[in-house]
Amino acid sequence: MSAPGDPPGPPPLRPFGLVLHRDGSWSHDGVPLLNRRLRAAFDRSVRYLPEERVYVVQLGRFRGQIEIEEAAFFVRSFDAVTGVLRISDGTEETLEPASLRVSPHGGALLCTVKRVLVVGGLAARFEHAAQADLLLAVEQTATGLCLRLGEQYHPLPELS
Repeated sequence: MSAPGDPPGPPPLRPFGLVLHRDGSWSHDGVPLLNRRLRAAFDRSVRYLPEERVYVVQLGRFRGQIEIEEAAFFVRSFDAVTGVLRISDGTEETLEPASLRVSPHGGALLCTVKRVLVVGGLAARFEHAAQADLLLAVEQTATGLCLRLGEQYHPLPELS
């Protein structure tokens, strides 16, 4: 219930101690979240709010601002025939090969997703299996390293 004079709508967003780490793990106030089902629910409920420029988890009517160490989204699988990425929030997008880059944390690949949400898109970090599948689709051509998606070759950006 709101107090007289409070603006209508949900209360302002504030961090509440929930952190999504670069390895995809979650913690609350420094304590790792070990419950697999809770972590999976949080993974599926990550949202970016462009107007507020914050990430939240939204479970039903509850939404809380979260801290992101590197990327709020994780690439769970990669299909080398279609270029489709399956992302941790349950969505799918087509990889934009030019957006690939190497994370300064552990050498995982990052790419850009959610371009319709915000200009320039948002970062997604490849999980090990998805990155391995992507690397299996890299081929050396006369013009350099390329990513083969189906029958098309896409030049890779410098990944050093």
